[in-house]
Amino acid sequence: MIEKLESIKNRYENLREQLYDPEIAADPKKFNKINKESKGLEPIVALFDQYLEAQGNLKTAEEMLSDPDPDMKEMAKMEIGELRPRLEEMEEEMKILLIPKDPEDTKDVIMEIRSGTGGDEASIFAGDLFRMYSKYFEKQGWKTELLTTTEGTSGGYSKLTMEVYGTDVFAKLKFESGAHRVQRVPKTETQGRVHTSAATVAVMPKFEIEEIEISKADLKVDTFRSSGAGGQHVNKTESGVRFTHLPTGIVAESTDGRSQIKNREIAMQRLYVKINEAERKSKMSKISAERKSLVGSGDRSDKIRTYNYPQNRVTDHRINLTLYSLDKIMEGAIDEVIQGLQVYENAEKLKAGESV
Repeated sequence: MIEKLESIKNRYENLREQLYDPEIAADPKKFNKINKESKGLEPIVALFDQYLEAQGNLKTAEEMLSDPDPDMKEMAKMEIGELRPRLEEMEEEMKILLIPKDPEDTKDVIMEIRSGTGGDEASIFAGDLFRMYSKYFEKQGWKTELLTTTEGTSGGYSKLTMEVYGTDVFAKLKFESGAHRVQRVPKTETQGRVHTSAATVAVMPKFEIEEIEISKADLKVDTFRSSGAGGQHVNKTESGVRFTHLPTGIVAESTDGRSQIKNREIAMQRLYVKINEAERKSKMSKISAERKSLVGSGDRSDKIRTYNYPQNRVTDHRINLTLYSLDKIMEGAIDEVIQGLQVYENAEKLKAGESV
């Protein structure tokens, strides 16, 4: 572990030096990329420095045990008693920080919310989820850009797509992909019966176009006119874009943007995510007893969470977490759920030996 930490520290120092290179400073994209990587290494380097300092202090204290002065001996014993447990704590903290991170964790995202089963109530619930996430984004200091909204007939949304920008956006939102179920009495229900409805959420990491390595020769491109009424924008030209990846047959399209250029970008993002996911599943299938990740496949059919209004309860089915604070959660206080998922995922990775 120490060798790995020393290697990380050397990498961090090298990156910090690069930031002072005039050529790199003059290239915003390169500078931001290096700066982002160095910021990501900063916490573990800081903890490693504290660990080395504590180790040095422990060695000094142990040497003081041979001092003939009884007061110095007593002082050394006290310091050793404090330092040893702290060093053990820091070792555990460093193990967690050394768990390989998802390479997409630092990326911004494209997020889509759709109403599912439940008719008008499902659209209203999709609107409630959008409001919940919007409040959470605001607390995180993230920025959003709505790409398209299609309103439901009785409120809420049948579909909504947006981009979310900020620090470690995908790291926190990747757990939200899947089916969200709501249990409550709809406003239109006269008998007071509880109905169950659903909305689906899809979260995709947003790649820079230069990061996407797909040969143009492997792509079939179709443009088409968007159909359907409603939303903030109805295409009057062929602004919809569909990509077909010929080697795999994977298809991705977009009518979310206001222009063909924007739709090409979104469709390409979706295609790249789908190809990567297909490759990941192929690799995983070759591992004996495929270990499904904590957050499932992110498929829309995966029921991940239930919001029960009569009981003021939220249950995340992946980690059996139940909180009786639905009112606060719907106001954007979803940190406890997300942190619970992150902790569980890290624990699973440690069990599987995915640390150093």
